[in-house]
Amino acid sequence: MASSSAPRTTSRARRIATRVLLGFLALLALVVLGFLIWANVGVMQAEPGPLAAVETDPTITIVDVPEAVVLSPSTGGSTRGLVFIPGAKVEADAYVANLSGIVASGVTVVITKPTLHLAFFDLRPLSTFTGLAPGVEEWFVGGHSLGGVKACRFAEDPGVRGLVLFGSYCANDLSASDLPVLSLSGSDDGLSTPAKIKDAAVRLPADTEFVQIEGANHARFGDYGVQSGDRTATISGEEMRSHITEDLEPFLRAG
Repeated sequence: MASSSAPRTTSRARRIATRVLLGFLALLALVVLGFLIWANVGVMQAEPGPLAAVETDPTITIVDVPEAVVLSPSTGGSTRGLVFIPGAKVEADAYVANLSGIVASGVTVVITKPTLHLAFFDLRPLSTFTGLAPGVEEWFVGGHSLGGVKACRFAEDPGVRGLVLFGSYCANDLSASDLPVLSLSGSDDGLSTPAKIKDAAVRLPADTEFVQIEGANHARFGDYGVQSGDRTATISGEEMRSHITEDLEPFLRAG
């Protein structure tokens, strides 16, 4: 009579394998769920005052679409544009006020809405955002914090005219390129500290323009309140907006 031990052993192995697989899938589902919750909890919203001031400015047109917030001059058109990427878990609207100053000089600004509020999960190409302003002929890219790291990747596109960093630095090496770069940092930034900015400078072109804004912290580059791990700013939001406009406007004009 034939032994049945082999079929029983095979069946038992299959049950064990199935349980292991189901356990792994359940664990994976929990990890994914936990990450999605984390990515959508604690997102830093725009402060209402600075945003409202721009929304009521008749010289600026704001268009809010699923991909981005687009700022453009209400009259006169625009041939130059900046695609700007927010920092991690910061709403696009939080940068509207600080970037509104350059719109008056004829620059269109496209502030992206990254996937899951995190730039490194956003796999959409640069054309997704430049396509929102088809009349613009020359494009710059920029970003704050983690958004700046993503902007450095976009800067490798041969059609990009220049790179703008707000409290940020590159992970990829652009030192051999002739790309114009403007790096704005804060003297009291507790996250992208002056030391980190200095250490990462080797990955930028030798003629990069570095500007440290005295009294600015990490969160001052937007209008979204206090950020964990940051230091305290000693300049006001209005002063910060003036600094950004004064430094950014000539860079975009000359680039």
